[in-house]
Formats: sequence, structure tokens, C-alpha cells
Amino acid sequence: MSFIDRTTDIKNILNRITLFPVTAILGPRQCGKTTIARNLKYDHYFDLENPRDAVRLEHPQLALEDLEGLIVIDEIQRFPDLFPLIRYIVDNNLKQKYLILGNASESLIKQSSESLAGRIAYYHLGGFRIHDVDKLNIKKLWLRGGFPASFTSESDESSSFWKENFISTFLERDIPQLGIKIPGYTLGKFWSMLSHYHGQVLNYSELARSFGISDMTARRYIDILAGTFMIRLLHPWYVNTGKRLVKNPKILIKDSGIFHSLMRIETLEQLFSHNKIGASWESFGIECVCRSIDKPDQMFYFWSTHSGAELDLFWQHGGKNWGVEFKYADAPRLTKSMKISLTDLNLSYLWVIYPGKERYKLTNVIEVLPLADIPLQWDYPS
Repeated sequence: MSFIDRTTDIKNILNRITLFPVTAILGPRQCGKTTIARNLKYDHYFDLENPRDAVRLEHPQLALEDLEGLIVIDEIQRFPDLFPLIRYIVDNNLKQKYLILGNASESLIKQSSESLAGRIAYYHLGGFRIHDVDKLNIKKLWLRGGFPASFTSESDESSSFWKENFISTFLERDIPQLGIKIPGYTLGKFWSMLSHYHGQVLNYSELARSFGISDMTARRYIDILAGTFMIRLLHPWYVNTGKRLVKNPKILIKDSGIFHSLMRIETLEQLFSHNKIGASWESFGIECVCRSIDKPDQMFYFWSTHSGAELDLFWQHGGKNWGVEFKYADAPRLTKSMKISLTDLNLSYLWVIYPGKERYKLTNVIEVLPLADIPLQWDYPS
């Protein structure tokens, strides 16, 4: 697999290491956490999937308390009892910093935050960004997704084969290791069915009926997939405009390549002729923009009214409201929905992201922006 420099992620991680005694890199398996950590200037490395390192930490206080420098602990979710000890050590040894890597977001955050409150910074690592690859490779990134092994495969066919095996391994190995007692086949079928709702507002009752399970079980399955970075639940933004608002979250498969694998899309030709191309483009764009803005997932929203006005992505920054629309079109035009969202949400600026090459304005505060021109760090108009 060819090496691709992930300068932005490394810079963001190093900033956290400088400011906090403990930094956690969270993300799905195979997204590049270990590769990035191995390329940092660490002093000690423990990989808890390595039996030798696991044995070394059977007596963790003896193994850790006299060390100095940056200590990396990979697969930390295997030894959750380490968190209280790490808190004690960093409170009493100013010569230590920890970088911990894990695969399960919600459970790991809960375990670590209870012991390391105020001492830990989190960094959510996804796959490759559009800034990590050449602009000419953005369509390839869209098709194959950001997992390094998938993107750098020799062919679309080998990429598809890798993603199928990743999904299988995730269901049959990773899920049981997290203590989740759901048959891989059952969760796999649910995940596959969920991909057909990709980009849609969730109706838990309809989803549960379709799969023959209870609402509570459907919510549990969705929480598992969200907590392991496989899906994004984009929640609605509420604003008092006197209009009936959509109040359920949107469901999005986070990695475009995994979504395409679940939909059996293997080539760009198949993608361009698929009826889900618009939803695929929107979710791919959402992930690209969210990575550029670099805020926690829970700080992004969508907005929609029952009368049809909507905004694909909404967030707040610097005391102002901002929005993005995603259009898979040759030349997006000003729409009634854009005008309504601009007024009702009091947006300071609205970007319309599309796959074209020209950047142009629709009004003084609405701008059409090519996906390839998304800035490395979001540029807010003054």
C-alpha cells in the first residue's frame, strides 16, 4: 500500500498532545490510527493486540509509573481498567504524556471521561480527507471511501473485495470483542437494510417493522453502528419559526466506500447510473465539510420543514449561524428553499457545494463552491 501523508490529522493530534496529558485517537479499525501513531516521536509503545505487550501490562503500575515521555497504548478498549491508573500517574508524574488509541467511541469515551475528566482530549480520526489526495482523485475517494487500504487498492475490484472483508471482520470479530452479543449475520442484514435509508430522515417504527423487530431493538442496533463510527446520525436543528419542523435524525453511512459496498456499487459507471447517487454525493460532501470544520459530530445539524424547505448542514461558529447545501448538478441555481433557510435560520452565509469546477455567487451571502475547493480549515467570511 502506498504511503499518503496525513499532515492535517497529525498536526491536530500533536496540538492536543501539547495541551493535554492524555490524548485519545478514536476511529474505526483500519482507518490509520496505528500508522499515524507509529510515525510520531513516541518514547514507549504498547499494542494490546500483541500478546507480549499485553503480558507487560498485567501489572500496569509497575510497567508504566517510572516511564518518561510520550507513551502510546494501542487498542486501549481491551484494558479499560487502565483509565483510573493513567489518571493517577499523570497527576503525579509530569514527565509523562499518553496517546491512547481505540475503536469504540461511546463506550470508550464514557470509560475514559469518568476517570480522566479535564485531563483528556479526543480526536476522531476518519479515513483520508480530500486534502490528503490529489484533486484528480476525488471521484476515486468518493467511490472507494477513505479507508487507506480501500483507497490505495490496485483496482476497483480489489477495493470492493477489501471492503467486503472489512464488513465481515467488523461484524464477526470487532462487535463480539466489544461485548456486544448480537449475531454478526443479524446486524449485517440490518446494516444492509439501513443503507437503503441512507440520506433519509429516520422513521424508527417503519424501520423496525421492515426488519421484524421492536422500536427499541432498532434503536439499539443504530446506536451500536453509530458508536462504532459506521453511521452518522445527523440531528435536526430546532428554531422557533412557527413552522412544523422535522424532528427525527437523518441516517448516513459515514464512509462512502462502505455505503457503496453495502449497495453493491463497485465502479464509477455503476455509481453514476444508480438512483442513490444524489444521497451518496450529499453524505460524501457532508463528511468532507465536517472534517474541514473540525468540530465534534454532535455540533452539526440539518434543518427541514414539513412544507419542504430544508438545509443539508447547519452549525454555529463565532456567535453566528452557517449553512451548506449539497447539489449534484452541473450549475446550481438559487432556490426558494435556500432563501427560506437563509431567513428562518438567520444564516450569515450559505455555501452550495457541487461537483463542478467554477466558483460563483448566487447572492452576496450565497456562494456556489466546488467540492475540490473546500478549504483545509473552513474559511468564514467576515
